Amino acid sequence: MLQPYYFSPMHAPHPTAEKAPPADASDMAAWHALNVDEVARRTGVAPKSGLTHEQAAQRLQANGANLIQEAPPRPLWRMFIDQFTDFMILILMAAAIVSGFIGDLKDTLAIVVIVLLNAIIGFGQEVRAERAMAALKKLAATHATVLRGGEHAVIPAQELVPGDVVLLEAGNVVPADLRLVESARLKVDEALLTGEAVTVDKKCDALPQPDLPLGDRVNMAFKGATATYGRGKGIVVATGMQTELGKIARMMESAEELRTPLQKRLASFGKRLGLSVLAICAAIFVVGLMRGEPVVLMFLTAVSLAVAAIPEALPAVVTISLALGARKMVQQNALMRRLPAVETLGSVTFICSDKTGTLTQNRMRVEELWAAGELSQQWMDTPAQEPWNSLFAALALCNDASRGRNGEITGDPTEAALYLAASERGLHKVELEANAARVFELPFDSDRKRMTTVHRHGEAFIAYTKGAPESVLPLCTDALTNAPGEQGKGHINRTAMLAAAKQMATRGLRVLAIAQRHWPVIPERQQHADIESGLVFIGLVGLMDPARPEAQEAVRLCRSAGITPVMITGDHAATALAIASQLGIANDEHDVVTGPELAAMDDELFASKAAHIRVYARVDPAQKIRIVETLQARGELVAMTGDGVNDAPALKRADIGVAMGKGGTDVAREASSLVLLDDNFATIVGAVREGRRIFDNIRKFIRFAMTGNSAEIWVIFLAPFFALPIPLLPIHILWINLLTDGLPGLALTAEPAEEGIMQRPPRPPQESVFAHGMWQHIIWVGLTIAAVSLFAQAWALDTGSAHWQTMVFTVLTLSQMAHVLAIRSERQSLFHQGLFSNRPLLGAVLLTFALQMATIYVPFLNPVFSTQPLTAGELALCLALSMIVLVVVEVEKLLLRRGLLYGEPAREL
Repeated sequence: MLQPYYFSPMHAPHPTAEKAPPADASDMAAWHALNVDEVARRTGVAPKSGLTHEQAAQRLQANGANLIQEAPPRPLWRMFIDQFTDFMILILMAAAIVSGFIGDLKDTLAIVVIVLLNAIIGFGQEVRAERAMAALKKLAATHATVLRGGEHAVIPAQELVPGDVVLLEAGNVVPADLRLVESARLKVDEALLTGEAVTVDKKCDALPQPDLPLGDRVNMAFKGATATYGRGKGIVVATGMQTELGKIARMMESAEELRTPLQKRLASFGKRLGLSVLAICAAIFVVGLMRGEPVVLMFLTAVSLAVAAIPEALPAVVTISLALGARKMVQQNALMRRLPAVETLGSVTFICSDKTGTLTQNRMRVEELWAAGELSQQWMDTPAQEPWNSLFAALALCNDASRGRNGEITGDPTEAALYLAASERGLHKVELEANAARVFELPFDSDRKRMTTVHRHGEAFIAYTKGAPESVLPLCTDALTNAPGEQGKGHINRTAMLAAAKQMATRGLRVLAIAQRHWPVIPERQQHADIESGLVFIGLVGLMDPARPEAQEAVRLCRSAGITPVMITGDHAATALAIASQLGIANDEHDVVTGPELAAMDDELFASKAAHIRVYARVDPAQKIRIVETLQARGELVAMTGDGVNDAPALKRADIGVAMGKGGTDVAREASSLVLLDDNFATIVGAVREGRRIFDNIRKFIRFAMTGNSAEIWVIFLAPFFALPIPLLPIHILWINLLTDGLPGLALTAEPAEEGIMQRPPRPPQESVFAHGMWQHIIWVGLTIAAVSLFAQAWALDTGSAHWQTMVFTVLTLSQMAHVLAIRSERQSLFHQGLFSNRPLLGAVLLTFALQMATIYVPFLNPVFSTQPLTAGELALCLALSMIVLVVVEVEKLLLRRGLLYGEPAREL
């Protein structure tokens, strides 16, 4: 006997949860062999109403979440231990311990404490990044439409339980293993499970053989498969690891860490730099020995310098910056599904956007009707006669929208507008269906550009077809007139009808053609060619979807940022041009290409025109791939929007695939890197802006960290050449590394977007992160910091001050604080930005200053850090020398603004 529903082995049933009768494990996979009534009985559900909320809650407790197990995350203790696995850290700890036995235990303890503090900071950063990534993953979770208590509800797919009744439509990813109980020409792509590329036509009848292979179980829909056509309804029979997908996942459990291209480049750079730093530290060690310095001191100094100077944290900081930036983007309705896309956003040069719902408000309203040669803009006043009666009946019946108990119309915005128009005219879908029940349907698809529903009509049947005028009109042989009955059929003038449709489209309306056909009996072959032929044209419907008010400004921002906005739509060319002109995307018909015109162009001709086309109308989803590939071949970085099943290949092929979060399909979302939670074009532009800000701030962190590291190396390396003693002790080097790589560096990730960020051209994707003078800056500013530090040492020694080491220590620390304030912008002056425009950074700098002062003036810290209190004059000199760094970087930015440095163009802000 089969279980009513499966229990997950990961979750023991709750004592009060529903209990299942014992099951024969050998029958667990034989749901396809049962008829619908038996499946419903064994799962304890009524297919017409679904589970109650109480039943669902109990079963969720019993079975656990509908999730595929993943490799468990690293435990917190392991993350902390991993902070000490770096080779150089281990050498430093070992050297410190050895020196404690043969030298000063105080220094050893101080070094160990600082290494521990470094580890705690690194651990905190890693935990923060992990939590940010987990939050993003949770936001990206899929949803499912179910029947709960007789009402439709959209719930997270992970909350599905055995016995739930799930509704499927084209574009949905199947959320659990389902036994289908209804199928309206449902087709499912099961290549993920079976490897077969051909979609499977789904049925509901029981299959007699209990041991059929997966590919032959045509009355089942398996988790992870994709509904590509039609609609269906199924009862959940397995969730989570009990599904067929779960069984496969159990056999191939593994996890691969996702690393972005920038992380990979920085990790590679870090290894090369590390080798160079080790060579320099080895040279410093040898030179120190030659000068007679103690072996242990020189060894600790060299190792401490290597630990401080090797930028092993750079890839981790990139992860934190990208993850936290992505979380911030969610607040702006942009959900990044893949971290590398955050890097790519700043390089986008073309945004190819759908029109409906993205550039427009997706609030359709019927504005005009055309029938029997008559245009009606006051359609509520049309007479209650043919062809108007048939037109409104078709709008109500050939429609998948519905009205909920709260009175709200749910469904596709176009269908909702048609439903509302029929209701306002007095023809209510529910009342009509009482005498004209739907028998079957031919769902809409992008190839046919139309849909058909067949209904009872007395003792006979009637089919209603709606779709694009150029798709429906060629199938019509007659037109409905205002005469009653069969006498109402008259001659069809397709030319006049297409001209009327074009006129409506030039007014910015979306135009649909409506037709019908009477059938004495249902045709034996329920195929498109049989049902959608010999139609009688009823009329045209013109719907208005006004442009989003914010889209015009978003288009202007695109242009100023060097990004070309392009509209791609299935609408009529005139409709598309009307909206595109209003938004500033296109100027005239020379900017528009239709799908048929595109199909007629060879690749060479299209490549020569692609850069100048601004509107693609009547385009098939398959042509989107050609558009993307042609633009990419020209060196463009393309963001492409899409919402349908057939858009998925183009979304995958684009550099940034953008899916709709509200109106899009699961398939499109899975194929995308960015999901618009509000389906708004302005959100794409906002995401590009945010992507540029994130990348800018990563560059600022690298600039800050690498300059500070180079300064520390220069100070130790150059001191012997000026006959100066070793300027810093190991404890000083590690403390500076702790302070500067900690809060100030991370606070740079909170830096607001620079002025003019959307007035500069996109960043070439292969451009080095060290471009635009960064590597020169790292070298010369590092030398400047070293120079002012060594000057402080030389001055103190020359004046006989015993505080020379404390002064070098202080200048090196504070000059890096001056540097972090100066590099908040690559071009804009700090005095223009204002100190308070990044409060976290200002707070971090002040805290660092306070901690540094504590090492100098708190008595019990003096022996720990080998420091001595400075006089007021000495502290003033340290502050003045540190401010030199701020001044010279401000001069660098002034020269950059005037185009006098690094070959960069002049750009005043």
